Amino acid sequence: MTATQKHDIIPVRTTVLSADQQPKEDIMLDQQKITILYCRLSNEDAQDGESNSIANQREYLTRYARDHGYTNLKILVDDGYTGTNFNRPGVQEGFELVKQGLVGCWLVKDLSRFGRDYLTVGQYTDIIFPSYDVRFIAVNDGVDSNRGDSEGFAAIRNLFNEWYPRDTSKKVRVSLRQRGTSGKHMGKPPYGYRCDPEDKDHWILDEEAAPVVKLIFDLCIDGKGPEQIARILEEKQILTAKALYAKRKKKPMPERPYHWSNQSIVGILERQEYTGCTCNFKTYSKSYKLKKRIPNEPENMFYLPDTQEAIVSQAQFDRVQELRKNKRRPAKAERQGLFSGLLFCADCGGKLHFATSKSFEGKQDHYVCNNYKSNRGTCTAHYIREDVLREIVLERIRAVNEYIRSDVDGFQEEWLQCRRTDQERSIRDDKKKLEQAKKRLADLDVIISRLYEDYVLGNLNQDRYRKMSADYEAEQERLKLEIEVIEEWVEQREEMNDGLDAFIALTQKYVDVEELTQTIVNEYIKKIIVYAPDKSSGKRKQKVKIFFNFVDDVDIPVISEPIIAQTTYERRKTAWPSGHTVLCDKIVTCHY
Repeated sequence: MTATQKHDIIPVRTTVLSADQQPKEDIMLDQQKITILYCRLSNEDAQDGESNSIANQREYLTRYARDHGYTNLKILVDDGYTGTNFNRPGVQEGFELVKQGLVGCWLVKDLSRFGRDYLTVGQYTDIIFPSYDVRFIAVNDGVDSNRGDSEGFAAIRNLFNEWYPRDTSKKVRVSLRQRGTSGKHMGKPPYGYRCDPEDKDHWILDEEAAPVVKLIFDLCIDGKGPEQIARILEEKQILTAKALYAKRKKKPMPERPYHWSNQSIVGILERQEYTGCTCNFKTYSKSYKLKKRIPNEPENMFYLPDTQEAIVSQAQFDRVQELRKNKRRPAKAERQGLFSGLLFCADCGGKLHFATSKSFEGKQDHYVCNNYKSNRGTCTAHYIREDVLREIVLERIRAVNEYIRSDVDGFQEEWLQCRRTDQERSIRDDKKKLEQAKKRLADLDVIISRLYEDYVLGNLNQDRYRKMSADYEAEQERLKLEIEVIEEWVEQREEMNDGLDAFIALTQKYVDVEELTQTIVNEYIKKIIVYAPDKSSGKRKQKVKIFFNFVDDVDIPVISEPIIAQTTYERRKTAWPSGHTVLCDKIVTCHY
């Protein structure tokens, strides 16, 4: 029996048989016990035609029971249930009657109607039913528990019944694989799409739901979490997917038609099909007996772009996934840090968390390293005030926008040339490494084969063989990974060009940035590295690196002198230096 068959096994009852003649009263009682006529039909069995229909089974078993003198008949039916799982309503009802000692005989047309899991079928027919004095008969297969000569045949027949769903499952998987790799969708359209009336395999925009999906992504970019988004949709009285379906089908509406769950919002934010692609084989099951679906690895999925009109851009979808990885911790003072989830410590790599209080003024809000615990942690504070960081990022975005808009073509060429130079610098070494790795991989196959021959011939003991074989196989896996990484550089180049176009479009979208908003920060900024302050000059100087989405860093040659943002801290219980200077990294990204 498989682990997923969650039905309760009937406990085996121990019956003490006496040599004395059975009392007449017991005989009469046995004759009054229930005779179960069990019928089952799955969706796959329905393809076999009328011979296996429920009506045919019922008529067949009823006639057999009456011809052989069985009375007190009870018909149990499971229509549309697979035989590999015994958690079926009809069979479970029958098992309850068996446990109560009310069943005298269990009739089925053939063994496959009872089940197709040979282990479970054998456990019931050979152990459980006999312990409760239940006679089991599979008419067409000639199986009768009162005749011992049918036991061997029954076991063989159970094996054949087991092979049938296994073979069917294999054929279904092949069919689904062919459909999935052809670019056709393998499921119903998600909220935001509907089937094209002229082509059921093609999705078109749902005019009412698609704007809601776009709104959900926009709110996420704006720094809202799933719970906040759900609350906003409810306030706007936007129907849930279930309520919208009920409205269109003129079915009863749910009690709370505007109540969006967090899970629904998360499901929409993680649905890649909204970018206009087809994404199949996102989950799989380890066995045809297991109903649990397991998330598939990305490399095992099938992805085909531009199969339907996109609701959100690929860039926007990717940014949302990045933001969801860096989930923001809500502040007790109900103020959210503008850069929460985007700041990282240059020394320990940990995040900088937002520190605020209801007693704080806005200029007192700041960020500190998550691994700094009042001098008891593993890192220093890396303290930086939010208003200082806000000023630096705003000026940097303005400078980048102005620089790119002044000469878009020049920026493209310069940016690509910079990356091209970096690539060309390493491409020769990469090609040489690739050749060496492939040659070594081929050599290892030969070495492992010879190693096995030495082991078989007795020239190598088992422990030595296992160690050497494991070492060579580990090296093979490392080489395969290395080859894959090197060969991907061409694909990365194409992605790099796409990222450049997306960033240029972003600078054209925000022409005049007067003030930073959560949306602007999330669309522009990938991450910010904050360094420990430098006090060697007598003043507190601090360097930060700003990485942009899509392009990482932007060098602006027209800026020759760094722009310095200097602020003065008001004295608090903790004495911070009065002069605080923040410098953006001049070499990589910023020139402040």
